[in-house]
Amino acid sequence: MLEVMKGVSKQNPGYDKMELIELPVPEVLEDKVLIEVAYTGICGSDIHTFKGEYANPTTPVILGHEFSGRVVKVGEEVTKIKVGDRVTSETTFSVCNQCDYCKQKQYNLCPYRKGLGTQQNGSMANYVLAREESVHVLPDKLSYEGAAMSEPLACCVHAMYQVSKLELKDVIIIMGPGPIGLFLLQIAKEVGSFVIMTGITKDAHRLELAKEMGADIVVDTQVEDLASIVMQVTDGYGVDKVYDASGSSYAVNTSLPLVKKQGEFIQVGLFAKKIVDIDTESIIQREISYKGSRSQNPYDWPIAIHLLAKGAIRIDEMITKKVELTHWRDAFDAVMSGNDIKVLIASNPSVF
Repeated sequence: MLEVMKGVSKQNPGYDKMELIELPVPEVLEDKVLIEVAYTGICGSDIHTFKGEYANPTTPVILGHEFSGRVVKVGEEVTKIKVGDRVTSETTFSVCNQCDYCKQKQYNLCPYRKGLGTQQNGSMANYVLAREESVHVLPDKLSYEGAAMSEPLACCVHAMYQVSKLELKDVIIIMGPGPIGLFLLQIAKEVGSFVIMTGITKDAHRLELAKEMGADIVVDTQVEDLASIVMQVTDGYGVDKVYDASGSSYAVNTSLPLVKKQGEFIQVGLFAKKIVDIDTESIIQREISYKGSRSQNPYDWPIAIHLLAKGAIRIDEMITKKVELTHWRDAFDAVMSGNDIKVLIASNPSVF
């Protein structure tokens, strides 16, 4: 095994400030597991980090938290994970284990949490270090490529199964046909809900894909009247739930008046700014529950992996590009161009 590895590092705050650097392969002690990385997906938060819009990362740090790989070394306290296991990992690297949230394994809410790719070196490298509790062994029929999408899918499971309780009877809007929006769609159709997927004109190919994935109605909000479509479908009441995956305040404000009274709005997408203008009148007058959905926790992962392994998620259609680690910038450019769905970085192409 190598003593030195390469990784994509956010060196300093601000726009770009990223480099492919050399650094030591992490030491493996206690409950830690060293994973030789197969693939890492580029997340919307990685793009926000690239652009300097996301204050969460502690620089310098290796990015990457949506990944799969193979275990090559384990610490002396590891009891369940073994060398050779095909795995993925939750993003939680360390928590306080003392707060009320940790006691319920709601690690995403621990105030002292350190996450992979933000406060702890992540997976856009040849190797990544994870804690045993966060590691999940993959079913044999789940590919490394598919497993690299476990984390974003787990975030969507969290939004639809924990933050809200999506039901068969629900009529919902999903705003934004990017990777998160398309994952939300596929979960919703697995449940059996009626889905209206929205986007803008430049999203035409993604809206077409959404239709193929089972969206009942797709709407280009720049040329179609979303309000009239929603009211026709819901007999004038509005939808039961909205899931925003766009991170656009314009999209949010367009859909808030379309939620039925006492309905739910679930904010999944990140905004570029901390403070944005929101239609609070609709929230108050319609008694809407506006809920934030942050990341994922251990309860979401078995469901996400199950959905991937059973074929409920269209893995091949979601992955539109794979790029080697040394060409990481091409991968980021591809995501920012808006033409691809999910772009994967191959950390060890000669191995996997």
